Formats: sequence, structure tokens, C-alpha cells
Amino acid sequence: MRQCVVERLLQLCDERRLTINGLAHVSGIAPSTVKNIVNGVSKNPGVVTIKKLCDGLDISVTEFFNTDTFRTLEQEIR
Repeated sequence: MRQCVVERLLQLCDERRLTINGLAHVSGIAPSTVKNIVNGVSKNPGVVTIKKLCDGLDISVTEFFNTDTFRTLEQEIR
């Protein structure tokens, strides 16, 4: 799941020609927070952080997770 979030963030940044620092700036989040997510230091970014990133990217949380990658994830807890 974490890697899916990272890949989606990088994809959206690439589409918008944003750097990680640029994403942090438009989202109102510390650059270190975004870097920690992308570099795997933060294993489970919170919903509030994801929402702020989505706001900065001008998309909804639903749009963020509305990809084949997220739709086909295996259930982690059974």
C-alpha cells in the first residue's frame, strides 16, 4: 500500500511538473514530511496528510485512490 501511495504521488507530480518541494509548498506541508513519505521513512501517511496533498494537487481523495493499482490491492488483514 505504501509503495502505491508513493507511486501515485510521483505520477501526479510528474503530470503537473512539480518537484517534491513544490508539492510540499502547494500543499502546506513541510518538505521533510513529503520526502519522508516518498523515501519510505513514513510507512503509513495519515488521512489528513493525504487530504492536504490532494488539496495541493487540486484533486479529491477519491480521485487520488481511483486507480487500477488501488482497486486491485489485496486485503491486508483477513
